Amino acid sequence: MNRRQFIGAATAATLAAPAVQAAGDPKLLKFIPQADIALLDPTFAPALVTRNHAYMVYDTLYGVDDAVRPRPQMAAGHVIEDDGKTWKITLRDGLRFHDGEKVLARDAAASLKRWAKRDVYAISVFGQVDELEAISDNVLQFRLRRPFRLLADLLGKPNPFAPVVMPERLALTEPGQQVKEVIGSGPYKFAMAERIPGSLAVYRRNADYVPRNDGPPVGTAGPKIANFDRVEWHTIPDAATAAAALQSGEMDWWEQATSDLLPLLRKNSNLTVDVIDTLGYYAVLRFNHLFPPFSNPGIRRALLHAFSETDMMTAVAGNDRSMSTVSVGTFTPSSPLANDAGMEVLNGPRDLAKVKRDIAAAGYNGEKFVFLVPTDLPAINAMSEVAADIFRQLGMNMDYQALDWATVAQRLNSPEPLDKGGWSLNANYAPGYSASSPAAHGFLRGLGRKSLFGWPDMPRIEELRSAWIDATDPEEQKRICREIQLQAFQDVPYIPLGAFFFASAYRRDLAGMLKGSVPMFTNVRRA
Repeated sequence: MNRRQFIGAATAATLAAPAVQAAGDPKLLKFIPQADIALLDPTFAPALVTRNHAYMVYDTLYGVDDAVRPRPQMAAGHVIEDDGKTWKITLRDGLRFHDGEKVLARDAAASLKRWAKRDVYAISVFGQVDELEAISDNVLQFRLRRPFRLLADLLGKPNPFAPVVMPERLALTEPGQQVKEVIGSGPYKFAMAERIPGSLAVYRRNADYVPRNDGPPVGTAGPKIANFDRVEWHTIPDAATAAAALQSGEMDWWEQATSDLLPLLRKNSNLTVDVIDTLGYYAVLRFNHLFPPFSNPGIRRALLHAFSETDMMTAVAGNDRSMSTVSVGTFTPSSPLANDAGMEVLNGPRDLAKVKRDIAAAGYNGEKFVFLVPTDLPAINAMSEVAADIFRQLGMNMDYQALDWATVAQRLNSPEPLDKGGWSLNANYAPGYSASSPAAHGFLRGLGRKSLFGWPDMPRIEELRSAWIDATDPEEQKRICREIQLQAFQDVPYIPLGAFFFASAYRRDLAGMLKGSVPMFTNVRRA
């Protein structure tokens, strides 16, 4: 099932026509992001576009390489003492915020404490932190109740809710409120005065940024060299317009080129089409567990049989099977923890008449649900349209609310009931890294009101997650993950919809493009 319609002859002819080679300004990069940056505070918002913005402006104590291994970034290094219960992290020299102030360990401590009240991975880890303090201007100390071998992984994870460091005065802002200034210590400064919501975001090179002097640039780790004086993010919701701007040379880089336009873009000798995020994305249909009808686990379990991953991934990635994967369970297909436990519930034949009977038997009695759908994120919009068709066939009382991503992102944070602006259902996706293990898998957390939006309460999955973290034998870790997947098919925090890749398209005169889970604007240059 492919939702996309054939582009009209006039538009297709324009896109296929030979493009005029633009000279390209060596000091300016024009980028088309996946969506507008509706929310600028990475501790407040779980949106991927906010995370991408964060890596322009802020820095993190650790980065990750292309194998998602943690490497020191703001940190010069660390020592582990007291049988793994004390970590001392030393900041490297030369770190300054955009307002000129030196980055101190107390800034990092305050930033991490604020972040740990929002990020579901950090919430559980910080429950084991006895003390987090600056023991000097450049040394940060964690004192843990029990050893936690993955602390560097946690502090470098490239997920939404990135663990960025900001000035202490801003980090003292309540986690449920956005900071009022965008000040980091990263390679670019955010030009707030030039911000046009819904249209333009501008970043200026931070001339005072001191990159690391060791190791190669890879992923979010290593030396970060800002080669452009100015980077502009232009929001262009219409895919045909974005493709035409890229081909004409008006734009340099389109983050997520839509699958139906890739054949035309590949024909243009002035463009490179490539997968930048090699870990891909993990797609889900996310339930709100707080209110009917999806507070009923029987209804959620019945709906597992309703959706075809093949249909979903065809809607997102077209018929190019190299760009998507089906028969995907609880973990990213590229993860060694992916398994086939209980997969018959997803891979069996679709029988909507039976599903309709099963949801009625589980107690569905026509309750209305609100399906939040962003119209300006093509992949999510495509999955939502396929899912909505299924719900209509099932005769469920769906309120399909098609909105811009900025509105959806803000409403997803609300645990209020429907009559107060709440929601029931949302199609979404996470970076492949996020779903690669029980530790980082935000959609899999079962902490109730402390969970990621949707707020499932799943104590058995939390027990198994803790057992996985404590396990050191790879085979035991795999066994636990099989049990987690079986339990997930009982609790149903979400329905897996498959995994896919986005192709980026960019002008061929751009060199130094880094691959990884975050689009990086450092080290890219005009050749």
